[in-house]
Amino acid sequence: MFIGIDVGTSMVKAAAFDTTGAALAVESRPVGLEIRGGHVEQDMDEVFGAVEEVLNALTSDGRPVELVGLTGQGDGVWLVDAEGRPVRPAISWMDGRAHELVDEWLASGVFETVFRRTGSAMFPGCPGPVLAWLERHEPQSLDAAATALYCKDMVFQRLTGVRATDVSDASMPFLEPHSRRYADDVVDTLGLAHRRSLLAPVSDPLATGTLPSGAPIANGPYDLPACALGAGVAEPGDGLLIVGTCLASLVATREVDLDGEPAGLYISTDRPEHFLRAMPAMVGTAALDWVLTTTGVRHADVDALLAETPPGAHGVRVLPYFAPSGERAPFVEPRLRAELSGVSLESTKADLIRATCEGIAFAARHCLEAAGLTGSLAICGGGTRSPAWMRLFADAVGRELRIVEGEVGARGAVLASARRHGVELDAAAWTAPTAVVAPDPKRAAFYAKAYEEHLDRLATARSRARLT
Repeated sequence: MFIGIDVGTSMVKAAAFDTTGAALAVESRPVGLEIRGGHVEQDMDEVFGAVEEVLNALTSDGRPVELVGLTGQGDGVWLVDAEGRPVRPAISWMDGRAHELVDEWLASGVFETVFRRTGSAMFPGCPGPVLAWLERHEPQSLDAAATALYCKDMVFQRLTGVRATDVSDASMPFLEPHSRRYADDVVDTLGLAHRRSLLAPVSDPLATGTLPSGAPIANGPYDLPACALGAGVAEPGDGLLIVGTCLASLVATREVDLDGEPAGLYISTDRPEHFLRAMPAMVGTAALDWVLTTTGVRHADVDALLAETPPGAHGVRVLPYFAPSGERAPFVEPRLRAELSGVSLESTKADLIRATCEGIAFAARHCLEAAGLTGSLAICGGGTRSPAWMRLFADAVGRELRIVEGEVGARGAVLASARRHGVELDAAAWTAPTAVVAPDPKRAAFYAKAYEEHLDRLATARSRARLT
């Protein structure tokens, strides 16, 4: 069997597959987040312990493991010593402590300089700002560390003893996309030249190792590009939309365009000169969850409520930018906040729910267009569990959706490991959609006009946010 490990932010999963890509078993363990005052941290030992548990559970019956692939959450800073042991809790990609640094860099031009060099639009939880914050406020932790790793790299070092990262994780914000090496001038620009040795060696191709059981493993791409692999996104112009707590839009490309508005990032892949233009927005199912909680509606009732009110939600509109850190794709606007309009005493819960779902779909369309979507569109994530919302998404985006369910990131990790180890797998079978949803022409035409109105309201909201 083949095993894919996906070390998520709140859940660690491992999935076992047969040679055709059929899932044999899935094991998962929750892991905690410590959130306080804008700081978001994780216990590395807890995370690694969860990885050991899910691996042991999948292999306890003694079935032979042909190979293992590893993926996990990106960004953040996981400081470890020479043995791969933590020197402090991991700082999550969700962390906001470095927001003032990002504001400074936005004002001074450093933010744009880095984007024009590496194609990475920094945000508070990515390694550049976090390391710079630690240098200012907690240099003793950097002094004690041997490496500033990413999540899956910490797991890989603990499992194999190999200190390494890959080109996808290194893409934010230090990797020069064409040379596939660290841009030392960017490290210097961020005031981290004397900490350069903390950056893990970039293994290109993917680093490999052996588990204690003897099974070969590859340190694969992080979760966004792993999901793209697992969803079959490979040809230029093809895209993936991950509808999770946050929206992540990715489009395959062979071009790196560093002009235009600095936002999102270019993710390098294990194939040279093949990139993913990524727009990882903060808006996502978290926005819908907030509205559901506030209105007292259960997730199980969403599909029925979407059927109660027509497209346009009787004039109710939602700009769904609920994140306290604002938005980061397809634009950077730290002070942008959500807005509801068109609400009256006649508005219903169904109107609010539909308007929120429409607003999130419009935000997804904005990201996909900014990323350069021209081909097929796959979609995965928790949001796909709602058939009615998927129909709405197809109409609002105006494209056919290839719905890919299951452990998509773990599938991608296995496919990356197989490619690295020279194991032939039928990628088309492994990435086949579970359903295809086509847009309704009349509703798509209605939403095309509504989307333009959404962009107008958004432009006004962004201008207002800059005055606060």
